[in-house]
Amino acid sequence: METRILGNDHLEVSAMGLGCMGMSEFYGTIDEREAIDTIHRALDLGVNFLDTADMYGPFTNEKLVGKAIRGRRDEVVLATKFGNMRSEDGEFLGVNGKPEYAYECCDNSLQRLDVDHIDLYYLHRVDPEVPIEETIGAMSRLVEQGKVRYIGVSEAAPETIRRAHEEHPLTALQTEYSLWVRQPEEGILPTVRELGIGYVAYSPLGRGFLTGRFTSPEDFEEHDARKYFPRFQEGNFEKNMEIVEQVKAIAERKGATPAQMAIAWVLAQGNDIVPIPGTKHVGYLEENLGALEVSLTNEDIEELNAAAPIGEVAGDRYPDMSSVNR
Repeated sequence: METRILGNDHLEVSAMGLGCMGMSEFYGTIDEREAIDTIHRALDLGVNFLDTADMYGPFTNEKLVGKAIRGRRDEVVLATKFGNMRSEDGEFLGVNGKPEYAYECCDNSLQRLDVDHIDLYYLHRVDPEVPIEETIGAMSRLVEQGKVRYIGVSEAAPETIRRAHEEHPLTALQTEYSLWVRQPEEGILPTVRELGIGYVAYSPLGRGFLTGRFTSPEDFEEHDARKYFPRFQEGNFEKNMEIVEQVKAIAERKGATPAQMAIAWVLAQGNDIVPIPGTKHVGYLEENLGALEVSLTNEDIEELNAAAPIGEVAGDRYPDMSSVNR
């Protein structure tokens, strides 16, 4: 397995990670046994970078990941997040970046994951009511205590990233990045590269859209959150399918699947970028890993760039964009 380095502290991870969120929530039917099998298969194939968060489930995804890695902890670079508050029944309660909340969440995550430390701990969303220096200061104390090895932030704006990094070196920024989310190229990517911060790209498959598996807004299960996302709504869906058709055509020419082509494009954007496509199926995991074998020429990359120019995708990433890029 190829590896990549995140941050100036040189956290070495597999070139592709595994996003575990959908194993517990948001993307339709869940099957814990298959989810655990998927994590085990990922580890067997050399994927060592697993991503979860306390809010997924809520509170159940960390338990699932912990169960899956029991006895294999030394094979895993374990990342989790805090800051998005939810109740036990799943209600979203806002964002909390207060130091005391960071300490509480870390202890709870350690217990659910059944581990003695977290390798990479992210602030999931920036709390506009708490100076970022206070939140990062608390996270740095978790590092001093040995509960956390490295820290990062998710969905933060360039100026926030700078302030956070000055308080304590960030190892990684995690933000959505794919052929249909290219806005980070305009400010976030240049900032993290200037500062020597690694970039972890979640949803490199556009929440599955770029795989070409969906043909209409009606394809999603009743409890699949994607059906409520603007980009999957009628009108936007059809326009965005034009991008998928172009990706399909390029993939066919290269002897790859659309999913492999979309991930290969992210991988080709720089060795400081690590995509973490999520899946809960062994078959899709193995397909995604095939992207590591896809070699893109400069002409291929230019063609893919032209298929999905910045700003051309129809609809916002989230129904409510107020909590991102703060």
